[in-house]
Amino acid sequence: MDVYTLFPTISTAFIVISAVLVGIGWGLIIKGKREAHKKTMIAAAIAAILFFIIYSSRTVFIGNTSWGGPDNLKGYYQTFLIFHIILATVAAVFGLTTLVLGFKEKYAKHRKLGRITAVIWFFTAITGVAVYVLLYILYPGGHTQAVWKVIWGY
Repeated sequence: MDVYTLFPTISTAFIVISAVLVGIGWGLIIKGKREAHKKTMIAAAIAAILFFIIYSSRTVFIGNTSWGGPDNLKGYYQTFLIFHIILATVAAVFGLTTLVLGFKEKYAKHRKLGRITAVIWFFTAITGVAVYVLLYILYPGGHTQAVWKVIWGY
């Protein structure tokens, strides 16, 4: 494993850990375990932040991996990647908002938004793992390029 696959593997692991912790936290609050829920969700947020630090550092200092699979699948991959990026951005904003509402003890709003946020976060994690599998497991990754060239495919 080289530097081009090590960082994506680590960052993907953190996003999976974050999603698993969100699921555990959701289960804890259903059981009425508020303090355990709070600690678990903070851990989930930390895992998500670690993902973001690793991902953004790699993007800035190394670049992103372009599509290396068959040309006839490139359009589908680009569409999927754009969907994942939009979903991840929405999930990050919702996640921060949900955390702030929880810390401010605005539990009715926190509860309502938290359910939506968790579902979006699960889809973000699933699509993130799918991007990882497509770029590093199923097909050999393409060249490392600037992020805009990777997203838009030129």
